[in-house]
Amino acid sequence: MTDKKNKFLPVNISILTISSTRNKKDDISGKTLEERIKKSGHILSNYEVIKDDKDLIKEKIKKWSDDVKINVIITTGGTGLTGSDVTPEAVEDLFDKKIEGFSIIFHLISFQKIRTSTLQSRALAGIVNQTYVFCLPGSPNAVKDAWDDILIYQLDNNHKPCNFIEILDRLEE
Repeated sequence: MTDKKNKFLPVNISILTISSTRNKKDDISGKTLEERIKKSGHILSNYEVIKDDKDLIKEKIKKWSDDVKINVIITTGGTGLTGSDVTPEAVEDLFDKKIEGFSIIFHLISFQKIRTSTLQSRALAGIVNQTYVFCLPGSPNAVKDAWDDILIYQLDNNHKPCNFIEILDRLEE
């Protein structure tokens, strides 16, 4: 439920596509996120594509989470089961807190569309240095599902009964 009593508070969001085969020109998932972020009224702070490399991923997440102007980081790619899929391993080490419910809700939504194939995703979320980090699969449909059915609501300060934005300034408590 959305209650439009409050003025919408845009947040600064960075997109990190993790792929050994994509670049910015053919990154459909990253472009999908960029479009949805801007359409919703949020601010796109950064958008980069990097290789599936645990150290590179860790370095970029750490750097962006250290920037107090960035509120949210959304990654796409590297959450599968192949040997090159290392996003969860890279990011989980950085989490101050894990947001367990994100993965659960993502899989519930995904199951309705792709049934048991959702098991091949290790989507996850957490908090790093008072910055929300959401790790999504590289599939454009998975990105749409995560944004359209979860993130657009939780990143809207008018979503009730609660949302991630209303507690943003309390993450450092």
